[in-house]
Amino acid sequence: MPLSDKPKLNSKMCTENKYWSQSCHEVLESLQVSLQTGLDRQEIQRRLKKYGSNRLRQIKRKNSLSILFEQFKSLIMGLLVIAAGISFVFGQTMEGYAVIIVILLTAVIGFFTEIKAVRSMESLRKLSLVQTNVRRNGQVSQIAATKLVPGDIVLLESGDIVTGDMRVIESNKLQVNESTLTGESFPITKNTDPLDGKTELAERTNMLFKGTAVTRGSGLGVVVTTGMSTELGHISALVEDAKEEITPLEKRLDRLGQRLIWLSIAIAIMVAVAGIISGKELLLMFETSIALAVAAIPEGLPIVATVALARGMLEMAKCNALVNRLSSVETLGATNVIFTDKTGTLTENKMTVTKLVFDEDEIEYSSAGKTEPNIKGFEISAPKNRLLHEALETGVLCSNASLSKEQVEKNQDGVGDPMEIALLAAGASANIFRYDLLKDLPEKREEAFDTDTKMMATFHKKKDIFHVAVKGAPEMVLDSCSTILTKDGPKDLTEEKNNRLKDANTGMALNGLRVLALATKKVETLDAFPYKNLTFIAMVGLLDPARSEIKEAIASCKAAGIQLIMVTGDQPVTARHIASKIEMVERSDAEVIRGNEINNFQDMSGEEKNRILDIQIFARVSPKQKLDLISLYQEKGAIVGMTGDGVNDAPALKKADIGIAMGNRGTQVAQEAADMVLKDDAFATIIIAIEHGRVIFNNIRKFILFLLSGNVGEIIAVGTASLINSPLPLLPLQILFINLLLDVFPALALGLGKGVPGIMQKPPRDPSEPILTGKHWKSIFGYGALISLSVLCALWIALYWFKMPKAQAVTISFLTLGFSRLGHTFNMRDTDSGLFKNEITGNPFVWWALLLCSVLLPAAVFIPGLAQILQLEDPGRQGWLLICGMSLVPLFFGQVFKMFRKIKNQGADS
Repeated sequence: MPLSDKPKLNSKMCTENKYWSQSCHEVLESLQVSLQTGLDRQEIQRRLKKYGSNRLRQIKRKNSLSILFEQFKSLIMGLLVIAAGISFVFGQTMEGYAVIIVILLTAVIGFFTEIKAVRSMESLRKLSLVQTNVRRNGQVSQIAATKLVPGDIVLLESGDIVTGDMRVIESNKLQVNESTLTGESFPITKNTDPLDGKTELAERTNMLFKGTAVTRGSGLGVVVTTGMSTELGHISALVEDAKEEITPLEKRLDRLGQRLIWLSIAIAIMVAVAGIISGKELLLMFETSIALAVAAIPEGLPIVATVALARGMLEMAKCNALVNRLSSVETLGATNVIFTDKTGTLTENKMTVTKLVFDEDEIEYSSAGKTEPNIKGFEISAPKNRLLHEALETGVLCSNASLSKEQVEKNQDGVGDPMEIALLAAGASANIFRYDLLKDLPEKREEAFDTDTKMMATFHKKKDIFHVAVKGAPEMVLDSCSTILTKDGPKDLTEEKNNRLKDANTGMALNGLRVLALATKKVETLDAFPYKNLTFIAMVGLLDPARSEIKEAIASCKAAGIQLIMVTGDQPVTARHIASKIEMVERSDAEVIRGNEINNFQDMSGEEKNRILDIQIFARVSPKQKLDLISLYQEKGAIVGMTGDGVNDAPALKKADIGIAMGNRGTQVAQEAADMVLKDDAFATIIIAIEHGRVIFNNIRKFILFLLSGNVGEIIAVGTASLINSPLPLLPLQILFINLLLDVFPALALGLGKGVPGIMQKPPRDPSEPILTGKHWKSIFGYGALISLSVLCALWIALYWFKMPKAQAVTISFLTLGFSRLGHTFNMRDTDSGLFKNEITGNPFVWWALLLCSVLLPAAVFIPGLAQILQLEDPGRQGWLLICGMSLVPLFFGQVFKMFRKIKNQGADS
């Protein structure tokens, strides 16, 4: 029947049909295409118009204006804008301009820090135009992958990128690397056999998926879906639908801002009413109440928080962690659950020989291209051991891959099938290279790997004899062997030995290893049958090994109270083996849940959800299930981090509180969805970043405590003076000057501290814990009371004891406030730290800030213009002595309190 006479394609057909469950003939018929001729020009245009270009929707580039606008979105910044507006309305233009400067400075610092990070991340994402070979109008041609349509017949060879979802029509030893999509470490052998309609994505061996790579063989595929209808497109849509979580720091700062709004209003009303009732001048009290309301809003908070986070970003960048949003820096410190992909994150994403089984011995082997293998029970040097040397030589000869000495020396990957490269790397570790072997044993024939025999053989000539090197599935190779190589030479392969080797094969497979068997024989003719009367040499166990630093990183996570959960698309056995190997789980038989065992989370009972929450390993998990798992933990109040590098990880990376992608081997889709990119792909870098995050949060808490306790001291001092009809210890402009000076420099120095030792030996803070707990608010008001007491006492001693003029007495109370707040900086040390050696005294920024402010405070008195504006006078020698004495009161009692608290804590611990 002509193509034009067939029924029109339904637009939903490509997404609803289960092509993997249909025969090749049924697939071609449903797509209305001939395998011999492909689509004609008219039909191509019609389908291109119907299905659109074979593209994924691109994530919109973050422009400079949107990054700048985001700097003004926080509630604290809004409060500052209101404070500036109030200042202008009531004629306090200097205060208004000062607050505006703080706002703009904060925005500029945040803008330039974030835009640098965003542009750095964009530089990691390089797009290339992919071409694909298709059969159209009976001719093979090369077209742009974007022009591909459902029904196109695509020709595939080793090294090609699959450009659409396809049903395999022909397979010539076709193998595909699907690790970025499914998490499967090993190349998948593809065939044309129909499968059950319920077959999981990772096990659809007759399908090819957009974005994966052909590693071996060749074949034909018919395109069934393109663009956003592909599996890759579905994942891209999940990324768009996944809601980006507001960071914990943003939530906490907003809650703090809401409290400060009501605090500011209450202060303004109470002080104004108290002053007016006590008979003070109406305008003065109005200005003072406005100044104190503005003072209650810590002007330095946004700028100090921004600088602290920006410095954290720079420090993380030095450690190869690139963060794209300031507030994400602190989120790392709050993280208490990390979902981690296996392939390429916990493992090397590179096949490695890990075990060899011989006649009577086993070898634990670690090659990975190093010069010395780690061998237990054998001589290190392969030439000294005939069995090991024969095994490595056979594995190197029976190969189509390549790995040169230069590549090994430069730590570069070989070219070809990953398992063959692993065998070449094992040989290279014993200085056995294929190029060198072929000089003496040139290859004359290859019997390619066949899915029926499950073996491969190469013939190598030496004089008049051909050496046959064979590798393949252990059970098939053993059935083809009549002898076995022993330390004493070839011996008969008895049934007992055959069974022992088959049991060893089963054991290695259960431990997650892929197993190959190696064998050899000598023949006189090139056309001899390779798979008969072979001599068995060894079985080789291959594994995508755990990264070298991962075990230490896992231990650090556990010590820091962070729960680790593996979510992978790989096999359950492999996932459990790796988890056990890196000591992520306590037991080697830890329970693993497969993706198909997870029901819809909305339909689960509480008991079923709790069981899920107790599991640490999830295998064969789909991108949607990763999203649901993260949501389940977030509903329980967890701060969730997610690591990954594949396309299949992207939706979860965006949904997580902190998404962490790999920079070297991570896909573009994963990097775009993540909050942080690891430039060195090392899981251990995450631990460093988490430590930075914890330090930064502690620093933010310290400088907020410092800011608010100082501001509360001002409020209590002025409020008390108003209530008891005493002269005010501070004037409106003096309040603003103190806040602009001390709310920035000492607070900024506190924000740049390196933190206390042992911070990663403590559990994460409670996710629901605010920046300031009840204990901290008590400290704020306690320290505020001490500061206000020193200020009022200084004022009253100057007025009533020393009989000083009011202006001179107010200058003394102003300077007492300033210097007492400088000394108060040292009260911010951790309770368990030393009196003289702690994170504050060891912070050079603190000393520079104190020096600067110690110069600027007296300068306000002695610079004529500034002294006149602030209404300050020289306090005299007696006044300076009074200032020095009273400004030490908060520091003295603060340190006494910490000493008693430390003794109490030590008593509780004992």
